[in-house]
Amino acid sequence: MVKTSNFSRYNRSYVVVVNISKLVKFLASPMVLSVLCLTALGDSAIAYSSVSQKLITSEKQTKTKITQSPNVTQSKPTLIPKPPAPPLQGVIYYGNQISLNGRIVPGAWLQRRLKAGQLTTHISDAAIRQFIGVDLLNSNISTKQPIQWYSSATKPPILVSTLAGGYRYLDMTNFAKTSGWQMQVQGNTLVISTPNTKITDITQTKQSLIERITVNLDRPTPWQINQEPLVKQNQPLSDDPNNPVPKPAAPTTRDWTITLNGIADPVLIQRYTPPPPPPVEKIPTPAPFPENLLKQLLPPNENQQNTPPPPPPLIKQVQVVNNQTIIRLQVPIGLAPLVSTVPNPNRLLIDIRPDTLLPRAITWAPGLNWRQQYINLGQERFPLVWLEINPRTVGLKIKPILTNSNTLEGTAPLLQTAQQQLAVAAINGGYFNRNNRLPLGAIRRDGQWLSSPILNRGAIAWNDSGQFYMGRLALLENLITPNNQKLPILTLNSGYVQSGIARYTPAWGANYSPLTDNEIILTVQKNQIINQLPAGKVGQSTFPIPVDGYLLTLRGNGTNIASLLPVGSSVRIESSTTPAEFSNYPNILGAGPLLVQNRQIVLDAKSEQFSNAFIVQKAVRSAICKTTTGNLMIAAVHSRVGGAGPTLAEHAQLMQQMGCVDALNLDGGSSTSLYLGGQLLDRFPNTAARVHNGIGIFLQPR
Repeated sequence: MVKTSNFSRYNRSYVVVVNISKLVKFLASPMVLSVLCLTALGDSAIAYSSVSQKLITSEKQTKTKITQSPNVTQSKPTLIPKPPAPPLQGVIYYGNQISLNGRIVPGAWLQRRLKAGQLTTHISDAAIRQFIGVDLLNSNISTKQPIQWYSSATKPPILVSTLAGGYRYLDMTNFAKTSGWQMQVQGNTLVISTPNTKITDITQTKQSLIERITVNLDRPTPWQINQEPLVKQNQPLSDDPNNPVPKPAAPTTRDWTITLNGIADPVLIQRYTPPPPPPVEKIPTPAPFPENLLKQLLPPNENQQNTPPPPPPLIKQVQVVNNQTIIRLQVPIGLAPLVSTVPNPNRLLIDIRPDTLLPRAITWAPGLNWRQQYINLGQERFPLVWLEINPRTVGLKIKPILTNSNTLEGTAPLLQTAQQQLAVAAINGGYFNRNNRLPLGAIRRDGQWLSSPILNRGAIAWNDSGQFYMGRLALLENLITPNNQKLPILTLNSGYVQSGIARYTPAWGANYSPLTDNEIILTVQKNQIINQLPAGKVGQSTFPIPVDGYLLTLRGNGTNIASLLPVGSSVRIESSTTPAEFSNYPNILGAGPLLVQNRQIVLDAKSEQFSNAFIVQKAVRSAICKTTTGNLMIAAVHSRVGGAGPTLAEHAQLMQQMGCVDALNLDGGSSTSLYLGGQLLDRFPNTAARVHNGIGIFLQPR
């Protein structure tokens, strides 16, 4: 008999049987029965049958006892476009999504047929880290990855890793068998079923200043942590009776969820179920008192002390949804959960603390190291996550990456852009206008200018030989008229708008829509002006950009020179950079301000025309730097322990302390995103903003 997978059971409602009698006769034929038997014995799916029948029976019984939430439905497989085949020998199945106990999650996987005939299953380290809860330990060998998952810290399991198609795959064959998993392939989806787990107890203790939640389990089980978005709450009514309007308050807590593939004891669910809110009685609103009347009638008591309200409970709720236990936490701002697993007995430990970044030093691939640790700056401690790249590694390329290959307009999460372009690593890049999603800085790729620099801001340039150059960059373009008059072109393919001449090439997209009112558009084709048209109001018209030319846009005072450029005029472009060294590099990305140059801090944000508020702001930040060894470092710096992120001055000091010879600040705040092999290393994906561009690292297996 053919075993029906969970995946296929989800889709029963989509099957239409037209003629039952014909179907029965067809299935009863000897040929079809033979095919079905061969299919059941085939290796199109790999399954581990170490789960006992007793556990399966227990799972069925448990499912009937737990009442499911009526507002939550079982997740169904979604159709995600299949990625390109991984460039590995022996790959017979692959995909980019996983069904974990019926819950669909993104994750790259593949199955290989080895020479000896063995079928092996490999899952990206990002997927097992995010959705299984496997911790990746320090390693200096890229092909061997020690892990910790309800296992001994002194003798950790070691998984074989393989780099392919932008991901690092870990061989899960023996690990899954030992853990009692069942795995099957259903099209683009790897279906994983883990043994049913019981959560026997949840306790909360305090050790020094650290709150610890201990979750007792009868066996190891996958877990996942999620950070929920901040929600502003209303303040209590004002003490002033003449101004009782609630005002939005900065949140004091953040919600987190820990999801375990297991069922909690009903006693635990009852223990951590919040009581229903008391009924609200409608009380008529009294007439307002005259101003200051209350203060006159009730003078303040100087001896009276304001008692702060008690803190909210740490465990907000425990509930079971679709055979998964969800622990909802309410954690004070400035603290976060640090989750770990221990064996004998199997437990999940959740420590609430201000410093949750674990030190890591992992050789992820040849020439690519993942590092993270706290860096001290005076009395402050900052969490740094960075990738160090050897640009001289064979097969390694560094390129600017864009959200859209057909136009410069658009934004997307860096996670999405990096995966679409098969980058193994990436960091967010330069600035952009969040309203119209257009670039605000230099982008040059493979010798072609995609967007010009603005405001003499900092930029980094590089070539494929592992050489880098950083400085404050300006692009000087002049339009040469028939009488050799030079007219300055202020910007190229930029969202930065100013009075004068701007130029737009096919790199901008197929068409140009005016960014300001009353522009004059000149079409240049094969170095000749073939058209000159008024654009009118913004949004009323679009102009095609010729594939063998460009558009000139005259704005503001620039419209006065339209008479110097009549239709039929021959024109040409002269272009150079300041400093001239930038012209020697095919790839450039601008951001700013420049932080370090020749090992010295050269921060001068005002000269790069950043605002005073931006300069003194404490925020999450990104940076790129060249080290003393000639390597490239891309880094994300988040909030200091017990406080906010670094100022620009602190950011520069951190980069100098990290050994940077030259360093450039990149777009930061919610844009800060450090990507590696299918995951963001520095933050949860739902907290990262969409970005316009970035710097991608590409590796071809040797």
